[in-house]
Amino acid sequence: METRHKILLLDDDPELLSTYQQILTGLPSKPEVRVAASGSRAMALLEAEDFRLLICDLKMPKMDGLQVLSIVRRKYPQLRTVALTGIGDEQFRSRAYALGVDQFWQKPSSEQEIKMFMECLEALLGRESDAGFRGVQSKSLVDIIQLECISQSSSVLRITNGPFAGKIWIQDGEIIDAEAAELSAEPAFQKILSWKNGSFESLVADPSRPRKIFKSYNALLLETAQALDESQNAVTADGQPAAPNTPLAQLSQVEGVEFVLAMKPGDNGQVARGLENPEHMATWARQSLGRFRALGESWHAGPLEQIECLGPQRNVALASQAETEFCVGWKPTMSSGEIRQTMKKVLALWAS
Repeated sequence: METRHKILLLDDDPELLSTYQQILTGLPSKPEVRVAASGSRAMALLEAEDFRLLICDLKMPKMDGLQVLSIVRRKYPQLRTVALTGIGDEQFRSRAYALGVDQFWQKPSSEQEIKMFMECLEALLGRESDAGFRGVQSKSLVDIIQLECISQSSSVLRITNGPFAGKIWIQDGEIIDAEAAELSAEPAFQKILSWKNGSFESLVADPSRPRKIFKSYNALLLETAQALDESQNAVTADGQPAAPNTPLAQLSQVEGVEFVLAMKPGDNGQVARGLENPEHMATWARQSLGRFRALGESWHAGPLEQIECLGPQRNVALASQAETEFCVGWKPTMSSGEIRQTMKKVLALWAS
């Protein structure tokens, strides 16, 4: 006889507990649904019984949902978790994913939203362990780190990969140190990012940790990606020396560059350095270049040369050369004039 999965539903609202309990018992796999109205009650149930899935409200008195999820991730790393909230707060979303939740949902209100919610839960109940890092299978370790840094969080990420373990210290959104076996600082950070799968947990921040890494997290991720590429391509399969650096690698080494995206005609004609998921950026860059070209034509302003976009987190420049379109990320400290001049070097390197 097949064992029914158990779901633990945690919410401090008795009416919502009753409503969602009825909804969840209607899942195709017919799970057994237990409820808890407080974080302490939920922890007691988790201690006493084996659950497949925890669905946790974030806004609760005394022990809130984020505190519960933090404890759960440490004590029950294989438990699947869903964060549920009635408030659309990106800060909550970032923190929840940083704590390793499998899914983050605003409480569904329409029939369509409830249907989607149930389909996702059913898939989560039946899914076996995937490659990647537990808790955020759809995201890489780079994504996890970026979530922490973008939300300007302070935490210690503990990452395990089989018998290996490492830590990354983050303070106010900046990576300040890393440790893996006998390595520390940047070499340890590069070692940890070379791991393709494993598990992670978010520990309490350590503000007393001395800072040993002083680069911005974007620059650090870019340089780490370059170092990993170089180490992987140091020799060919037959032991012969690898080919020299690609033009894209040379562009990413220009002072001030945080990422480089080169786009050729066609939906998939793009290559990137320093971007984990370049497709979204490529879509935005192509749309932006197309709109500015159309605007220039309507004004008879001549061909588009370059666009500079300045922001508090990152500066971006868009330009074209022959059949290639470029999207280049720059350090936020660089001025528009500095970007304009350095982009000339980037385009010249590509042409050479």
